[in-house]
Amino acid sequence: MNTKIKTLQRDRRRKRIRAKIFGTSDKPRFSIFRSNKYISAQLIDDSKGVTLASATSKGSKAKSVIEKAKAVGTSIAEQAKAKKISVVVFDRGGYLYTGSVSAIADGAREAGLKF
Repeated sequence: MNTKIKTLQRDRRRKRIRAKIFGTSDKPRFSIFRSNKYISAQLIDDSKGVTLASATSKGSKAKSVIEKAKAVGTSIAEQAKAKKISVVVFDRGGYLYTGSVSAIADGAREAGLKF
């Protein structure tokens, strides 16, 4: 499939998702971005337009993509705990909930984040 079409389809999914979910300071939005090399996550307060915490797989020593994603999930959950955040709204960013996206969610859940 053409990459331009795939990008447009992901953008449409992302806009549909973002129309329904909104992050606050009590319950921030747990946003995921996946590139060809790395995966990153942010906790965003949409009411103020501020990123509360962020993590990326850039410096990770893990071998597989799934292990890197799980490490990012645990890292973001630990940062959230430090800021006394325990509940978030999950924003998969238009990506399908498989592979690295589900791994990052599982890692965050195992570290104590609820969504």
